[in-house]
Amino acid sequence: MTSSGRSCSACMPTTCGTRRSPPVVDQPVSGMEGPPSGTPTLIRALLDVGGMKVAEIADVLTAIDDPVRPLHKVLGAAADRLATADTERDDTESAAAHAVVADLISRRGWQAHESAPAAVDLSKAIAARARLGHEAFVEVLDDYADAAEQIARADLAYVDRRVAVEGMVESVVIGTVLGEAVFSALRRLAHVDASAKLYGTEGPPERTTG
Repeated sequence: MTSSGRSCSACMPTTCGTRRSPPVVDQPVSGMEGPPSGTPTLIRALLDVGGMKVAEIADVLTAIDDPVRPLHKVLGAAADRLATADTERDDTESAAAHAVVADLISRRGWQAHESAPAAVDLSKAIAARARLGHEAFVEVLDDYADAAEQIARADLAYVDRRVAVEGMVESVVIGTVLGEAVFSALRRLAHVDASAKLYGTEGPPERTTG
């Protein structure tokens, strides 16, 4: 009700006839009626920052609620939901990329399978680069893998140090999903810094021909 006595569109009716302002935090997420667990704030973060779909969030929360599922399996459930849904091409570049990823996993002794969603996403990205004439990107793939291992260790070390056992499952999921957004932002910041140091703030030097 406004000071002039008229109803305000931002207010809600009540059974007593008066009106009150709606809550502004922890709003329920459409399609998430009665989720297995997780506060509305957690769900909203996974939806807005993590970029997950409602059905994917429900699957992850179900995994969190499963008392017999090992922490490693819950982490896998969260990571798998981050995979892209793009159809993989059946061409020479895709076959070559699959071989590169399988070799990477084998050489580094990673306890992951080449058919895992993350491995498939990596293959698709490498194949896409190759189609654009950047086949040589595979020469720096191990540098990327080194950085990824360091980030993964930092993620889990933080959870192990800072989180009580009862909250560890949920925290690992948060770190996996929202960690993607954190690292992406940090990478962009590092790109700006590296570019400035390499080319200077005025931009890259002019290319000469002949």
